Amino acid sequence: MKNKNLLAYLALGVVCLVWGTTYLVLRIGVTQFPAFLFSSIRFLCAGAILLVLMLTVGKAAWPDLKTLFNQAIGGLFMITLGVSVVGWGETYISSGLAAIICSVMPIWMILINVTISKDERPNLLTILGLLTGLSGIVLIFGQHLTEFSDSDYRIGILITFLANFCWAIGSVWTKKKGSQGNPFLNAGLQMVFGGIFLIPLSLLFDNYEMVQWSNEIILCLVYMILVGSVAAYACYFYAIKKLPMTLVSLYAYVNPIVAFILGWLILGEKLNMQISVAILITIAGIYLVNRGFQMKTITLQPFNGIKSVIKNLKAITLR
Repeated sequence: MKNKNLLAYLALGVVCLVWGTTYLVLRIGVTQFPAFLFSSIRFLCAGAILLVLMLTVGKAAWPDLKTLFNQAIGGLFMITLGVSVVGWGETYISSGLAAIICSVMPIWMILINVTISKDERPNLLTILGLLTGLSGIVLIFGQHLTEFSDSDYRIGILITFLANFCWAIGSVWTKKKGSQGNPFLNAGLQMVFGGIFLIPLSLLFDNYEMVQWSNEIILCLVYMILVGSVAAYACYFYAIKKLPMTLVSLYAYVNPIVAFILGWLILGEKLNMQISVAILITIAGIYLVNRGFQMKTITLQPFNGIKSVIKNLKAITLR
């Protein structure tokens, strides 16, 4: 680890832990409050706080129109169609299941990159990782087969997958188009744009009869604004700017573990040995996909006894 990147690695560590807790807090919030309105308030407040801090204390300059456009696109995919739709999905499925679906995000990123860059073809290790991760998800869903008869449950799974895909698109866009300039100012802009774009979704889909302010809702909003958004999103943008995208996406390995444990401890969500094993299998699959992508091409030795096997293992693990 290079010293100049120490702060970026610490920022990534914050993302790994904090976003694991937000699945639980979001689940509590959206089951007691309109989902899109909850997210709109969250991101408008968090974005405004970051912008004010950066433009005053941080002495950041107001960006040009091109930067505003790039951050608006990022906010649309990451905030509006991404994490906020995950929150909507959590009105139908558990926080732990939402987290494990979102752990597939690194695979989406790699598939998007392959589409953008035709020379980045998946190798054998990547394909093995895709199949391994898929088997883990199938095992988890196998614990919820009785719930598949519920159309709302199926909708929750579908929209969470789609939201996760949109988040991956937004992350790739941000890395390629929106990482120039102050990362904290960019995070604030994306949250404000994302919060604005959520307003029509709230008017279309939210039930405003659910609007009942309670201490629990206020605490959830405060946590999601200050910790889950201002702190964690700023760290995410900083990590994106300083570290490779494939490395940053590793946060998705930790989030579902944190979310499942908290959902089990606090909300009494299902967590048994099969689900635990399935989580590990899914995470292992995502790791293999990332590892295969990072390796790109390696030269393997033809089989010639145990020495050739050792050399090939070193090529895979040390590359």
